Amino acid sequence: MTQGAGQGPEVERTATLRDFRVPAYVHGTGPYAHSTPLSEAARRGYSDAYTPTERDLPVINRGDTVQVGVSPAAAAQPGTGPGPLYVVGDVHGYLDQLVAALQEKGLIDSAGHWCAGTTRLWFLGDFTDRGPDGVGVIDLVMRLSAEAAAAGGYCKALMGNHELLLLGAKRFGDTPVNSGAGTATFQAAWLLNGGQKTDMERLQDHHLQWMARLDAVTEVDGYLLVHSDTTAYLDYGTSIEEVNDTVRETLTRNNVDEVWDLFRKFTKRFSFRDEGGADAVRSLLHTYGGTRIVHGHSPIPYLLGHVGSEDGDEGAGPIVEGPHVYADGLAIAMDGGVTMAGKLLVQQLPLEN
Repeated sequence: MTQGAGQGPEVERTATLRDFRVPAYVHGTGPYAHSTPLSEAARRGYSDAYTPTERDLPVINRGDTVQVGVSPAAAAQPGTGPGPLYVVGDVHGYLDQLVAALQEKGLIDSAGHWCAGTTRLWFLGDFTDRGPDGVGVIDLVMRLSAEAAAAGGYCKALMGNHELLLLGAKRFGDTPVNSGAGTATFQAAWLLNGGQKTDMERLQDHHLQWMARLDAVTEVDGYLLVHSDTTAYLDYGTSIEEVNDTVRETLTRNNVDEVWDLFRKFTKRFSFRDEGGADAVRSLLHTYGGTRIVHGHSPIPYLLGHVGSEDGDEGAGPIVEGPHVYADGLAIAMDGGVTMAGKLLVQQLPLEN
């Protein structure tokens, strides 16, 4: 039986930004023990040489705030075709926040069950790590998928880099890989980037099979949905079907170096943010279709350049009110930074300009 929404021990979300630091149960030895801050080049856009052997993101200065608000368009009327379209940003194990956000939008009822009829709901990936109940999030999404389908709608999900990370940690553990920056392992990278021991202990075969079958790219209503703000998808095919088939085939072959390379490329970010970002978006749209791209992965405060040091102010956290539209209006960022006291975003599309 899957875990119901809101069940289990309640875990209070920390108001600090320590989620991006190495967990206490990681031993201070090995190649990950003394990770250093990312370079400016890495913050602006990872090169092909990038490999996730450091913490994935620096820590935001707590004194910075971000105000981003976009109003949803009017909901589609019943009986006029497909139901309204919603997207969900990175959840990272924050089950209670996800339940609250879905209830606020009228997608689930007070008992955590689907109540949105023919509504279409897409999750953009990264269900686990950093937060307290990643497996509970997966259980909820799997259950809502069945309930939505029975009601004439759907609830679907894309693969994020943290799904690849968790799959790799479970399958390969401490098997060495050639990371491009010395010897690395999936287990070490998973711990370094917020892996939760309780998630690993509760993972079952059906969770692993579900993650391994997720699509990497999809297009719906003119929106190209991906997890990561990177052009690395182009390395895996010239059509949506080819990319998804290639990713699944890579996971099926179960070769540690191939899966590591896939994870490394899906971890790249910021390709749409700076000079040339709009052209990067256009390259994906031209190849895969759609008129705008919607992604998670990179928290909105980082996209806006609000990045500080680990010793930043411990005051109020970043304020994110809604998605961030950028790259000449072609890109919509959906990661509200729930792991850093931000907001878990659930947004109806299209957006009003």
